[in-house]
Amino acid sequence: MDRIPILKFGSALLVTIQVDMHDRLATALEEDLTSKIVAYGAKGVLIDISALEIVDSFIGRMLDNIAAVSRILDADTVVVGMRPAVAITLVELGLSLTGVKTALNVERGMELIKARLVQTEDADDDGEE
Repeated sequence: MDRIPILKFGSALLVTIQVDMHDRLATALEEDLTSKIVAYGAKGVLIDISALEIVDSFIGRMLDNIAAVSRILDADTVVVGMRPAVAITLVELGLSLTGVKTALNVERGMELIKARLVQTEDADDDGEE
């Protein structure tokens, strides 16, 4: 079975979805991501969907599930590269992607994750005094 590559990038994981998703691939991605979040202590998950021209309710639910699981494991999820037509489709489907941050590109997405890391470090520093 094919797998979607997950790259470690500092304290974040980078996922680039470049193939059509199906149930087994989405389930494998969710399992792989959760394992790697725990293994690496990742604080952010960046999902690049710029290669996807069409997003249906299945993809929307998958992104929502990944964000929910990541949040439980103390990692923020940022989806980047969303095309305008994809955003319109998600809204029309009623999928608000609760808990998912979005950014126009990978660079801006990483800035969101880095900002979260700074907040976490500041909170840890405050607790140590």
